[in-house]
Amino acid sequence: MDANGYSDPYVKICLKPDMGKKAKCKTQIKKRTLNPEFNEEFGYEIKHSDLAKKTLDISVWDYDIGKSNDYIGGCQLGITAKGERLKHWYECLKNKDKRIERWHTLYNENPVTSD
Repeated sequence: MDANGYSDPYVKICLKPDMGKKAKCKTQIKKRTLNPEFNEEFGYEIKHSDLAKKTLDISVWDYDIGKSNDYIGGCQLGITAKGERLKHWYECLKNKDKRIERWHTLYNENPVTSD
């Protein structure tokens, strides 16, 4: 949270191993809130068979004008994930054309750059 008691959060997602610019997406910044809702959808053009080898990196950032953005937390979904995150990934792979929504805890580890 910033000095004003709020945050200006946004979410970045990246499909790894990196596929270049088309692998990276980011939400709109939600101004002055500690309880943002990101009702945005992103899609990737990728063969289903290749998806099993990928990891979806999800990170939440606090946008700051004039200085580097602050990492809030994140999580990864993929073959190397554990627990509920791994279950979610397998369920997505198993149900190719179905939306599978889950809540995940953010961890304050492994930040990627805020670009």
